Amino acid sequence: MTSSHQTLAAARWRIAIVLTAIVICIYFGFIALIAYQKEWMGSPIAPGLSVGILFGAIVIVASWLLTWFYVWWANNHYDAKLDALKREAK
Repeated sequence: MTSSHQTLAAARWRIAIVLTAIVICIYFGFIALIAYQKEWMGSPIAPGLSVGILFGAIVIVASWLLTWFYVWWANNHYDAKLDALKREAK
């Protein structure tokens, strides 16, 4: 594997690790709030909507946004650089 391939692979691992860490923090933060702040998470914001339900929806939307970001990054950066390396190798 050439240095360019190694650099590209390292960039992919970095973004994957960072995004994975963010998802883990969001998810386990939400679970910790449920475990240790039950009363607050059950507090109503509006009829039929509690803090916990709102945060649960935010966890789901955050996961979608992080997935979208990874796809955008892969399509615009990783795939373009990988294609350039493939053309260069031919």
